[in-house]
Amino acid sequence: MSLRETLARVDADLAAGRVPVARQRLRGLVSSFPNDLTLRRRLAEVYRLYGDAAEAGRWMYLEEDRNADETAAFEARYASPAWRMKALAWRGPEATAGAAFAEKQLVAVRTACAEELGQPVDWEDPASYRDGLEGKCEEVPSEPWTVGGVLAVGGCLVGVLAFVAIWVNGVVALFD
Repeated sequence: MSLRETLARVDADLAAGRVPVARQRLRGLVSSFPNDLTLRRRLAEVYRLYGDAAEAGRWMYLEEDRNADETAAFEARYASPAWRMKALAWRGPEATAGAAFAEKQLVAVRTACAEELGQPVDWEDPASYRDGLEGKCEEVPSEPWTVGGVLAVGGCLVGVLAFVAIWVNGVVALFD
């Protein structure tokens, strides 16, 4: 399927409210065309529909008109330069970015990663910055339990217990 056909399907998915399908299609396109800033921007727009500022910031990181809050959320989620390199999923030299700001951002991330690791790193060779990924995980902030969360867990537990009770009752009735 061509890029144009896939983008037409993304538009149709969004128009029909199939946001997760559109997101998956765009993720596939960005994976196939990692240096296309337009696809990254479209993917950021979809993540905004989810309210996921960190992912929107991730895909808009190379854009000059990016949102400062989204950028901060991305940088907080991917705190180390090596994690940012991995998250940005760029392939090839920075010069292929096609925009001066994007090239500057890519150089800054690569340079910070090289300084942190004490060795040269390259967008084409993820193994060159893999050492920066070991032993470090993305920090997902833990939030306190809410009343709604407790009620949801309790409701699920009651549902499972009711299902098991009905199933056991059925098995017992089968052998009576």
